[in-house]
Amino acid sequence: MKPTLLLLTTLILTLFPGPAMNAESKKSTPTASLVLGGGCFWCTEAVMELQPGVLDVVSGYAGGKNPNPSYEEVCTGKSGHAEVIKIDYDPSKTSIEKLLEVFWKTHDPTTLNRQGADTGTQYRSVVYYSTDAEKAEIEKSRTEAQKQFFNKIVTEISPLPTFYPAEAYHQDYFRNNPGQGYCKAVIAPKVKKAREMK
Repeated sequence: MKPTLLLLTTLILTLFPGPAMNAESKKSTPTASLVLGGGCFWCTEAVMELQPGVLDVVSGYAGGKNPNPSYEEVCTGKSGHAEVIKIDYDPSKTSIEKLLEVFWKTHDPTTLNRQGADTGTQYRSVVYYSTDAEKAEIEKSRTEAQKQFFNKIVTEISPLPTFYPAEAYHQDYFRNNPGQGYCKAVIAPKVKKAREMK
């Protein structure tokens, strides 16, 4: 290779590194996940998206019999699925403990299969765990949270089943529909409460 061509090639690679060089230079953010439900997933999604260290929140379904359930199937209460959210977070910036603290304070974990006017097993309070260590953390958090409630916490704590993302129109629902009646009457007060907790 001629010196001029070699110099030109080196300059191009320096200015415009290839994918491999870019991949090596980027440090990936460590992530962990937590799947939980506290009534309507529009509410829990809106609240958890505000939390420091949360990278992404996806609304979905878990805990039922049928694979790939539709919203209509889940709404019947017969599929066994709960409306849940999957939270991806940076464990160097937040923790299960902090996320659960927000969870307990922004819904009523003492009402069985109900949150306000939303009733049915699809609205049950639930936290899913992937490991025994996570289960222990969740149970410890529940015990601590119980001190804040007169009635017994009835939140289900179960092994993580398959998580099915909900339909696209459910994602970021509060952010995309702030003027909708349910958003103003039910979600906005929860979001306000979550913001005041910071």
